[in-house]
Order: sequence, then C-alpha cells, then structure tokens
Amino acid sequence: MIILKNLCLRRSAKVLLDNASVSINPGEKVGLVGRNGAGKSSLFALLNGTLHEDKGDFSIPSQWRMAQVAQDMPETSESATGFVIAGDTLLAAAQAEVTAAEDSDDGERMAHAYMALHDAGAHDAQSRAQALILGLGFQVRELDQPVNSFSGGWRMRLQLARALMCPSDLLLLDEPTNHLDLDALVWLEAWLKKYPGTMLVISHDREFLDAVTNVTIHIENGQLTRYGGNYSTFEDMRAEQMALQQAAFAKQQDKIAHLQKFIDRFKAKASKAKQAQSRVKALDRMERLAPLLASADFTFEFKEPLNLPNPMLTIDDASFGYPPPADAPAGTPPTVIVQHVSKSVFAGQRIGILGANGQGKSTLVKTIARTLPVAAGAVTEGKGLNIGYFAQQELDVLRPLDTPLEHMIRLARDTIANGGAGQFSSREQDLRNFLGTFNFNGDMVKQAVGTMSGGEKARLVLCMIVWQRPNLLLLDEPTNHLDLATREALAMALNEFEGTLMLVSHDRALLRSVCDEFWLVTRGGVEPFDGDLDDYQRYLLEEGKRLRESLKEAGKAAEAPKPAPEPVVVKKPASSGKVKSLKQKLEKLDKSMAALQAEKAAFEARLGGTLSVEEITETGKQLQHVIDELAIEEGEWLEVSGEIEALEG
Repeated sequence: MIILKNLCLRRSAKVLLDNASVSINPGEKVGLVGRNGAGKSSLFALLNGTLHEDKGDFSIPSQWRMAQVAQDMPETSESATGFVIAGDTLLAAAQAEVTAAEDSDDGERMAHAYMALHDAGAHDAQSRAQALILGLGFQVRELDQPVNSFSGGWRMRLQLARALMCPSDLLLLDEPTNHLDLDALVWLEAWLKKYPGTMLVISHDREFLDAVTNVTIHIENGQLTRYGGNYSTFEDMRAEQMALQQAAFAKQQDKIAHLQKFIDRFKAKASKAKQAQSRVKALDRMERLAPLLASADFTFEFKEPLNLPNPMLTIDDASFGYPPPADAPAGTPPTVIVQHVSKSVFAGQRIGILGANGQGKSTLVKTIARTLPVAAGAVTEGKGLNIGYFAQQELDVLRPLDTPLEHMIRLARDTIANGGAGQFSSREQDLRNFLGTFNFNGDMVKQAVGTMSGGEKARLVLCMIVWQRPNLLLLDEPTNHLDLATREALAMALNEFEGTLMLVSHDRALLRSVCDEFWLVTRGGVEPFDGDLDDYQRYLLEEGKRLRESLKEAGKAAEAPKPAPEPVVVKKPASSGKVKSLKQKLEKLDKSMAALQAEKAAFEARLGGTLSVEEITETGKQLQHVIDELAIEEGEWLEVSGEIEALEG
C-alpha cells in the first residue's frame, strides 16, 4: 500500500501539497487529475524518489518494482526491438548472472542462473517486445530499424513500449497518449486493462481515464481527495459535493448575518449586553466555510464565417502523397499514399477522419490545407474558401523568441497583405484584447513563446486560427497539449461553429461530440465508415490482433527448416559445377539447422520441467552449446546463399 499522511511537498517556494493525506491499495488503477501546475507531476517525482517530502510521512513497499516512461529522447543506433527488450530489467539481470556464473565455473550457480533466465522469459522476449512495438503503431519493416532513425514522437512511443516491457508492481504514466494515434490508443487501453499491478496515470483524455482507472485522486489547493470510480464518476461526485458545499456556505452566511444583526442591534443595551456578548463568542468559535470559488472556465467562440461556398471543395480522382526529395533525380515520381479519391465537401459538414497509423490521414489533410501538392488528379476549392489549419507540428513552427502579441501583429499584417481581413481590426490594442479572450492577459502577451507550456502554445495557435474567421477548419490532433478544461472549451466552440469541420484526433470524446460522419482512410483509399466510434474501436482491435498473429506465424516460419532452393537454369556454364557444390552444401546446412532447432526446443522444454541441480547445470550447458552451433551455421548458410546468388546473377 502507498501511504501519504499529513504530507507537505514544495518545489522552490511553491507549496504543492499542504498536510495532504491519501492511501492507494495494491492493484488499484488511479487517475491523478487537477489543473496544470497543481502538482501532479511533482507527486510522481515523490513516488519515484526524485523529490522528497518536506514534512509528514510517505511510504511505499520497498519490494515493489517501479516502471515509468523515461522523458529523455533516446539517441542510439540500437534496433527498435533491442531497445525495447533492454527495458526488461529482470531479463537483463538474469542474462548478466548467466555470464558471471559461466565465468565462475560454479555448477550450482550456473544451474540457478539458467533457471532464472528461463523464468525471466528469455525464450519469448523478442516476440513480447515486438508485440508492444507493433501495438503502438509501428510497421513490421521498422522492427529492426535503429532508434535514432525515428522522429521524436516515435522515439517516445519506443520509450513507452520499453516501460511496458519492464516487469513492475507500480506503473507511472504521465500523459502516455500524447504521441499516439487512435489505433495505438485503443491498443494501449486493452493492454493496461490487463496490467496486474498498481497504476497511476496522468491524462487529459477523459475516455482513456474512464477506460483504464477505477480510482480518481484530485489535487486542488494543496490537498489530495480520493474518489472511488473513474473520471466520469469523479465528475458526478464532485459536482454533487460542490453543490452541497455551496448550499452549506449559503446557510452559514445566513446564520452569520442573523447573529451579527442581533449583536449590532443590542450590544449598546445593558439588558441585552450579555446575550450579545455570547453571540460574539459564537461567531468567533464558528469554523467558517470557504465560499466555493470555482475557477472561471475558459471559453471562446468562432465568429460566423463571412461566406460559405458550397461545395467547399471537390476532390476529383486525386492522389495524395509526398513530392520527391530535392536531391532526387529529375523525373522521380512522388510517393503516393492515398489514391483515386473522388469526394465533395459541403458547407456545414462535420467529418471525422479515421484510419490506422500510416494510412495517410495527415497527408490527406495537409494536401487540402495546401501544405502538400496534389500528387495526381485535382482538388478544386469553392470561391471564397478560407481555411483554418491546426497541424500536429504547428507548435514547432511558432517562433520561440517572439511573443503572442508579435505573432498576432505578423498574422494581421500578412492577412491584410493577402487581401483578407480578420474578424477584428489589426490595431495593437484590439489584438491585445483578442489575446485576452484566450487567457493571454497582462505580461503574458509580451512573454516569449519558447518559455510557455505546450498547452499555452496550443491555445495561441487556436487564437490565431479563430482570428482569421475561417469557413473550413482542418484540425490534425489539436488536443495533444490541451488540458481537460480547454478541450471542453474547444468542443463547445466547434459545436457552435457554422462552417465545415474536418477533424483528425485520438480524443474520442471530441470526435463523438463534434462529428456526425466519418471517413476511413485505409488500404490506399478513402471510404465512408458506416458505424460509430465503438464500431471503429472493435475494427482496430481486430486489425491489431490479425497483425500480431501474422507476426507469430512469420516467426514460426523463420524457425522452421528452410526448404532447399529450387533448381534454376544456370546462366554461366563455367560456374555450374561450383553452384551445384554450393547448393549441396546449403542443403546439408538446412538439415543440420533443422536438427539443431529440434534439439534447442527439447532442451528448453526439459529446463521447464522438474530437474535436479546437476541436471539443470548440464542441460543449460548443452542448450548454450546448441545455440552457439546454430548461430555459426546460420552465418554459414547466409554466406553460401550469397555466393550462389552472385554466381547465378
């Protein structure tokens, strides 16, 4: 059990927890919620030992193994599979002990080491790691690619897979969904539901919290309040609690006013002085209830578009992809991901764009947003089309040294230069006032954007989009850095938006609340998805299961004896004798490797049974010898195959 009792926690001068108490039972799945800056990540730092309590008691079982996602960006040429396997600390320790035991030539120690290695899951470590990697959205061809060949978001997915690979009793997840698409998110939910240990998760995705948690701890005003149930249950219980608190406060205020009225009326009269004094003491003794000061909710709205072309745009037998790189030879064709799309987008449509990772959702949106050229066919825009585009990487293109006000001034200047007009004037004071509606008040309008949080940057991008008064909104993962309050505000604003919306998001609550139809980008095309998000989740889980099963079958096929190469017509008669000799050698190697594979399987099965120390030692040595022999013959097989290929080529 994790226990915090009368605990105080500070970061610099800021008090994050003040005499806070809470307990977490083994096996509970806890959602940690609260406004940004309330202390959620600091509580994680306390649990993992990075921070220490300033006062009070904190205890966590000493034998618990802890896993969490490393926040650093890995820089290594190790393969994706190898990097994730290395996250299994139990396996790494067992492998190290086997090496040390073999060096010591201690039979009993070696026996225990081989058994520990088997118990640590050495036999299926690779398949377990690859199942995690594929579940988080990678392709089969990427399993052996070096970690540093992936972009930042994909490397963070590998860090998540590495944390899940680590055997643990306590799992800490801080915003695990930020870099995930909906298909990876659905898979992660299914995995976490089966996790047997204790879990604490920080997330701004309400459906994710509802799916994977059964306890909610709310951090507010330095206190920790525990609620039984998931996030939706917490919301209902807190709303009821707030209503009761407000009613109690109002009732107490009436009582105070009544007492004060008696005191003011009779304190000057000698005959009533004693009663008045007793009421003064009653007021002094009264424990005042604080008024419920609910933080003002953040809200904004899209102004009515200046015009609504209909159709907004027409897609005619279009293909979408990426142009060839600048250094490619002349005439190199573009890389096409989605093709032969013919669709029209009409005024007022609210389209959610679905599709597994890598199918081309963002490519489709980027092309409509004019960021990428059409690879083939045509996209025809309606007259007066005004696009507001929120890209996944939009936060990266903000200028870190510039302030929000400088961003708005530049936007207004560029809009006017291009013959457009925002919804307000471009006067500096008007731009300041507009920024204020997005909670950029006072000195914040002069603060460098590079020093702001991801949520504040996302809010600035939304502010700039709203100012442009678009009639077509293209939003590609707009909620990645938004807290729950801002997500709610975005959903409300989108529901009131009178233009057309096309949305890519892994936030199912947002998709459910603002979209009334879905397009599915799959297998190189775009088709209507006749179903709701629950149907889509089932579709994703089935696709993921099919992919993992095909990977297992491929693994079995790789371990099976390789058939002898079929005879071919040799083009170089002078080499025919050598080729024949090499093929005979290859055939012998195939048979020998098949026998070694069978021996390996038999020794592994024997180690899984009940053996004496001497038998375990001997079997472990024999297994290691077979593994070494197999590695040598596999290398030889590759060399011989290469020679045959060269001679026949």
